[in-house]
Amino acid sequence: MLPFLLILPIAQSNIQPIGEEIIQIQEVLPLPGKLDIIPTFNSNSPEKVLEEGILLSTFPSQGKKAPTAHLNFPFRGRFDIFAHHIAEAPSPDNLRTLYLGVMLHNPGRKPVKVKVFQAASYLSQPDAPFIQLPSFSDNWLGNVFAGPGDRVMNEVLRGQRQNNFPAEITIPPQSSQMVMNAPIPVKGLNPPLNGRSALMRLWSSGKVYAASMAMFAPTNSDGTERSPNVQEWQNLLNSGDLSTPRDKVPTPPGQTPIIYGRVAGVAQGSRWRAFITDNPQVKYLTIPQAGQAYSYALSTVDGGTLGTGQVQSAPMLARYPDTAYRAHGNYGIQYSLKLPLYNKTQSNQKVTISLQTPIKEENLKKGGLRFFSTPAKQTFFRGTVKLSYKNDQGELQDKFFHLVQKRGQPGEALATLQMKPGDKRLVEVDLLYPPDATPPQVLTVTTDRN
Repeated sequence: MLPFLLILPIAQSNIQPIGEEIIQIQEVLPLPGKLDIIPTFNSNSPEKVLEEGILLSTFPSQGKKAPTAHLNFPFRGRFDIFAHHIAEAPSPDNLRTLYLGVMLHNPGRKPVKVKVFQAASYLSQPDAPFIQLPSFSDNWLGNVFAGPGDRVMNEVLRGQRQNNFPAEITIPPQSSQMVMNAPIPVKGLNPPLNGRSALMRLWSSGKVYAASMAMFAPTNSDGTERSPNVQEWQNLLNSGDLSTPRDKVPTPPGQTPIIYGRVAGVAQGSRWRAFITDNPQVKYLTIPQAGQAYSYALSTVDGGTLGTGQVQSAPMLARYPDTAYRAHGNYGIQYSLKLPLYNKTQSNQKVTISLQTPIKEENLKKGGLRFFSTPAKQTFFRGTVKLSYKNDQGELQDKFFHLVQKRGQPGEALATLQMKPGDKRLVEVDLLYPPDATPPQVLTVTTDRN
């Protein structure tokens, strides 16, 4: 049972006309904890790549033909690489395969070892097409996904490393190696459009630079395509410029209307950990009163904090001037949330945990979260969520659910607990925020009416 609901007719909007709006009267709280400081190489602009060029380079600018294409940001120790790009045929008769390459460079005088903890990369065609899926599916086997970003996040969330990624790479002194050299084919597709997503969690024993680039497949003497080699990628890095056309230029912070822009740079943060309690002095989270609920905001952005004032978008440590000022949406960032629920009452209580996608707003103008009685057409969240908790029989449960939520969709319960008086139950929620999702979401705890 949801807390008090107020149903209002709403006017036609330029986003999606809907018949009725549901107001869920409750408290929405900022998410405790914070992002860690692990740097993330975030390559998402231009999202649609039509021309060869540099997508993101953290190499030094010295000796490069286009100095402004290089951000001079070295990595050492733990770092992530995230890439999400779409290839579209420039013309109907030009169906060359576009390659997405990610290069690592060791500028030092000693070999550098790079460990690959988790990694995955998939195409939308044929690996993970955008198929219609139910709003709620059991995903214990990991075979429920729609879209490459969804599939990649699903595997990395489970700690997996795809077979074509080695466990370790050794980069000789003052040398470069490709950590990814993968095609995005469009031939035979209608329309000739395809996408690729990738996420890698890495550790480097020494300083390395990274670059993502786009190159059309070179051809052999017989006209067949082949993958680019390291030297060809190096030549593109040295003599190339940023890939064009560029995405929309973002508006500076504080200006309206907000254009968020696409991300191309180094973001600060790989995981948001939160131990959610009543206050820092206690180690429990009191469940809501019967018939009530509270929510914690997830992946909030400027202009969409749901009344919390908390912007969770990762700050940028380095970026191009025409790209996003923050990593809005936190694509590829893991949320690891612990809720030590506690029933302080003298009666049994039925408690549910759910992920929801309310209508985005900066302030809760109507006193609660807004949903549609009939959700909009646009999919705002498509991904896998892991839950760990003890069931009512005291047995530890690890569950994976795949969710598809439209704009303004309340969502189904991920877990239902029958909590006795004085019962304490730790619920852990983990998700990797998937590409193509649209923030914000909330994690909601509800106690049914008695």
